[in-house]
Order: sequence, then structure tokens, then C-alpha cells
Amino acid sequence: MIAFQSKLPQTGTTIFAVMSALAHEAGAINLSQGFPDFDCSPDLINLVTKAMKQGHNQYAPMPGILPLREAIAAKTQDLYGAVYHPENEITITAGGTQAIFTAICATIHPNDEVIIFEPAYDCYAPAIRLMGGVVKRMELEPPDYRINWNMVRRLVSSRTKMIILNSPHNPTGTILQESDIRELIALTNKTDILILSDEVYEHIIFDGQPHRSMARYPELAERSLICASFGKLFHITGWKVGYCMAPAWLTAEFRKIHQFNVFSVNTPIQFALTEFLQVKEAYLSLAAFYQQKRDYFRAGLESSRFKLLPCAGSYFQSVNYNQLSDEKDVDFAKRLITEAGVAAIPNSAFYTKKTDFGILRFCFAKKQETLAKAVEQLLKL
Repeated sequence: MIAFQSKLPQTGTTIFAVMSALAHEAGAINLSQGFPDFDCSPDLINLVTKAMKQGHNQYAPMPGILPLREAIAAKTQDLYGAVYHPENEITITAGGTQAIFTAICATIHPNDEVIIFEPAYDCYAPAIRLMGGVVKRMELEPPDYRINWNMVRRLVSSRTKMIILNSPHNPTGTILQESDIRELIALTNKTDILILSDEVYEHIIFDGQPHRSMARYPELAERSLICASFGKLFHITGWKVGYCMAPAWLTAEFRKIHQFNVFSVNTPIQFALTEFLQVKEAYLSLAAFYQQKRDYFRAGLESSRFKLLPCAGSYFQSVNYNQLSDEKDVDFAKRLITEAGVAAIPNSAFYTKKTDFGILRFCFAKKQETLAKAVEQLLKL
């Protein structure tokens, strides 16, 4: 036998892969994994083809092509009034998750403490542990999942290196409020605490509410690594292109890692995205596009025995199923696949301790007919 010690001994296959596989086996409607079942703009595909035919098929520069970084800088200044220099403050990444992993890898040393809010996207904690960091968890509770900042203060110590935030939030659909921003500014003032801000759903916010990006607030921007995703922006999750914005000194550290775990990102797609970003309506219309889907899905489930939780952003709708069953959420989610033909994610998967509030997460980034069929089958429960 070869002696070997796993670096993530408690980590197995993600719940997303498990539920998607079960959905495939059962022929169920997959509302579990967070990706659209509709196509992206044909104009964007044509731009990729054009870039390939023009010969943009070799390595891109390590930070990404400059025109794309310039387009991101212009978009950020236009939306949030923040100036990021394309040369040394914006880096193109192979998706949002790679940006998050690289940010953690570049900043977290052994025994550094990182505060995360659970339920949390499942890449945060493993990346922290891989770097030898210590995960300090704060559990948020339904239905509103609000952050208790007094409790956050109790988690802060002399070893606190980073706070990870995600707004709009996956899986709960909540967003940061202005009161949260004030608390965060007060908490980090005159400290060395960094912020990793996962903003991949920045344009999917409903009911006219604003996105409170860390970029809007100079006191936070100076200590923040902001990660974003073109996959969520333009319905191209399989293309795996995102970016990270940070002050020059942090970007320098980020790129030290980025150059060795990715080096550069798909070249023709970068050229295509550069052109497509000039069409502002492509991303400014995203909130209305997904709000229609949210409202349609919620209206369809109003007469069901599911209790709908608030959804202010992202393309996920959480529901409480306690009126239907007292099963554990994983068991109920599996039964939902076989009996209703619809796959969801049990929210306990987003808690380290598998805390179970009887909540499921549905993805409504689907065609109208997909949502209609899912609602029809769920109403039979």
C-alpha cells in the first residue's frame, strides 16, 4: 500500500453533481444545478467565430487581453463610479470559482482565520483549508438570512485575515442592505482584514433594488478582491470566463498565483466579450429578464404546499417544505426526483454541519416551458 494523506479528507462529490446525476437517471427536470437551459445570444457566438477566423487562437496575455480589461473598467465606472486601472487592477480568470480560489490562495497563510456566512457556496471553505487557513463560520437562518453583525464582531480576532461575502447570495437569494455596508465599514476600519466579495450575480437583482458592490465604497474597495462571472452575465456558464478586480497591490499578489494555476484564459472568447460588452442592454436588461422568470415560478407555486422564501436576487428560489414532509432535506430532495420528476438542491449541503431547516433551492434560470412543466409536477405533491 502507498501511504497517502488526503488534503481534503472530509470532501466528497458535490451535491450538485449528485443531484444532477440522479435527475439524469430518472429523466427528471433539473432545477438543481445553477445553469440556464436556454442559449446565449447568437450574436455572441458569431463574435467568437469571428475572433477565431481572425486568428485569435493562441495564448492571451496572462492578465487577459487589455481591450477586455478596459471594457470591464468602463462598465464598473459607469455602474458604480469606481475607477479600476485595466493594466494593474483587473485580471481575466477561468470563471468566477477560479477567481475565488486564486484570491484565497494568494492571501491566506496557515492559521489565518476567514469568516464565511453559511449557507455558503461550496468552494469557499475547502479553498481556505487547502491553504492551512481556519474557517470561522456564522450560520444564517431562514426566512430572511440576515447577518447579525454583533455576532460577527465576536468572531473577529487578531488572526482574522478575511471576510467572504456573496451578494446577491447563493443559495438564499438575499442581498446586502445599506445597513450591512455601514456595519462592514465600521468593522474593518483600521484593521488589516481583507474582503473577498463574490459578485457573480451582480446584475440579477429584483424590484428596482441596487447592487451594493464593494466597488461603490472606497473604504471597502481598498481592501477588497471582487470576483465576477461572464457565465452568469451572458448565459455562458460552460465557457468559464470571469474576472477579479482589486487594488494594484492585491492584484499583484493575485497574479502571482494566477500565472501558475491558469496562466491565461480562452483567447477568442475574450475578444468576443470585449465587443459584446459594448451592447449595454445585454446586461442592463438581465434583472427584468430574470424577474419575469422569478415571478412566473413563484406565482405557479403559490397554491402549492411549499412556503416561498423571499428572493431579492440571483436565479434561485428557496422553499420550505415542512407542510409536505418532516424528512431530512436530502431525503426529501431525492424523493422529489422520483415522485415529482423535479430535482432541487437541499440547503443543508451549504452548511458545514449540514444544518437542516427543511429548505430546498430551485434554479429558475430555465425556459418558460421548463418552468411550467416543473410547476405542474410540483403541484401534484
